[in-house]
Amino acid sequence: MSFTSVIIRKAEPFDINQMVGLLKELFSIEEDFTFREPLQRSGLAMMLDSHDNRCIMVAATEERIIGMCSAQLLVSTAQGGVAALIEDMAVTQEYRGQGIGGKLLFSIEKWANKQGAKRVQLLADKNNSLAIDFYKKHNWTTTQLVCLRKNY
Repeated sequence: MSFTSVIIRKAEPFDINQMVGLLKELFSIEEDFTFREPLQRSGLAMMLDSHDNRCIMVAATEERIIGMCSAQLLVSTAQGGVAALIEDMAVTQEYRGQGIGGKLLFSIEKWANKQGAKRVQLLADKNNSLAIDFYKKHNWTTTQLVCLRKNY
């Protein structure tokens, strides 16, 4: 697949079915998340409900969605302004290593910057060395922070 046949664009509601498949693939390699299609479908619909503080970018060929990256804005007291949290970053297995992930990441960073974000941040599975190496290659740095969570 040549790079010219992949388009990076904002996701649309009709992309949800294919994005659910990407989330299934992503969650299969993350220990902290369990794929539950109705929940992922609902979350994607919420992300796409046309608020300016959320965005999903997709990598699309003529046939299908092969990658996605989502982000949402929050207020950072440390930065004294808006920060963007990248929630899901996935490229389907057969298209990895072709620069598509980098293009998706750049597009979501560009969106965040346009929204006034002073920082972008994300969580990555500590055992996913391929993902961590990918982010480092794109000038992301690790922090001393640890993620904690509490589900209800």
